[in-house]
Amino acid sequence: MKKFNGLVTDLGSLTRLSDAKSRSLSPENYTGAKGKGGMAKIGEGFASEAARELGQGWKVNPFHIIKAGEVFEMANIEGPGAIQHIWMTPTGSWRHTIMRIYYDGQDWPSVEVPIGDFFCSGWGTYAPVNSATITVNPGSAFNSYWIMPFRKNIRITLENVDKTDMVVYYQIDYTLTEIDEDMAYFHARFNRVNPLPYKEVYTIIDGIKGKGHYVGTYMAWGVNNAGWWGEGEIKFYMDGDKEFPTICGTGTEDYFCGSYNYENKATNQYEEYTTQYAGLNQVIRPDGLYRSQQRFGMYRWHITDPIRFEEELKVTMQALGWRSHHRYLPLQDDISSVAYWYQTLPSPKFDKFFTADELEVI
Repeated sequence: MKKFNGLVTDLGSLTRLSDAKSRSLSPENYTGAKGKGGMAKIGEGFASEAARELGQGWKVNPFHIIKAGEVFEMANIEGPGAIQHIWMTPTGSWRHTIMRIYYDGQDWPSVEVPIGDFFCSGWGTYAPVNSATITVNPGSAFNSYWIMPFRKNIRITLENVDKTDMVVYYQIDYTLTEIDEDMAYFHARFNRVNPLPYKEVYTIIDGIKGKGHYVGTYMAWGVNNAGWWGEGEIKFYMDGDKEFPTICGTGTEDYFCGSYNYENKATNQYEEYTTQYAGLNQVIRPDGLYRSQQRFGMYRWHITDPIRFEEELKVTMQALGWRSHHRYLPLQDDISSVAYWYQTLPSPKFDKFFTADELEVI
C-alpha cells in the first residue's frame, strides 16, 4: 500500500498517520526552522517598543514593514513539500502589493497577482468570502487553502509598488513531505483591461502551455453603462481549438452559479452570496457623489469539475449588456480577473506585469 504523504484533501485523510513534518513561517520565524519561533530580541523586531518591558518571546516581531518600491521575500523553503495555508492581513493598497510564487529554481513566477485580487478583493475594500479555497474574514483577514506542492524549492515574494510603506502580518503553514509524481504545480495570473474596447472579448488567460487543469476564476467587474451587464459567455479553448471552444457557457452570472441578474425579486436589488464553490461576494453601489459606478466581485472554483487540458488553454469572457429593441450591447467596462490552475513545469512565461498606474482602482 502506498504510504500517505500527509496532504489532507478530505476529512477521511485526517485519521491517517504520516511522516510529513509540519512547519510554519511568519515574521516571528522568517525561515520556518524547527524550534526557532519567537526569538527576536528587543531592538531587532518591529514591535520592540511595545514589548520593551517584557523582552524576548513576547511578540517582538509579529509583522513586517515593506517599504515603498521594495520586494520582500516572504518565503524561501527547500523541498519537497507543499504550502497548505496562507494567512495575511495587509495595510496599504491591496492592488499595489504583488504576490509572486516561484517553483524549483525557475527565474519567472508561476503566480503573479495583486494580493487583493488573489483573495477575491480586487476593489480594495472589505467584503466577506466563505469558500472552500479562499476566505476573507473581518476586518481584513485573507486566507488561502490552495495546496501548492513543490519538489525542490518554493519562493514567495511581495512587491510594494505603491508610494507609501505597508505593514503585513502573515503566516504560511506548510508541510515537508514527498510529492507524488502526478501532483501538479499551482498557478495564478492577473489580467486587467480598462476600458474594454468596443466589440472586443475580454481574455481571462491565454498562453497556458503544458498539461493540467483549470480550477478557478475571480473577476472584479466595473460597469460603465446603465442596465444589466452580465449576458456574456465564458469560453474555454483547449488543445487546438481555433474559432470555437470546447466549453461555452450561457451567461456571466450563470458561470458564477447565479441566475437572472443576481436579483432578489422581492427587493429588486443585487443580492450578494458566498458559497463553497461560487459567489457574488461584493456589490459596490453608487453613493450619489464620487462613487458613481457599480462594481462587482465574483468567484467560481472548479473543484468538483476541473477543466482538464493536455497541451494548452485559453479562457475568455464576453462583456454584453442590452440596448434598445432587445439587442445585445457590447460593453466597454473596467474588467480585472485572476485565473487559477494547476499544471506541469515549466510555467508559461508572460509579458511584463502592469505598472502601478495601470493597476490603480479609481
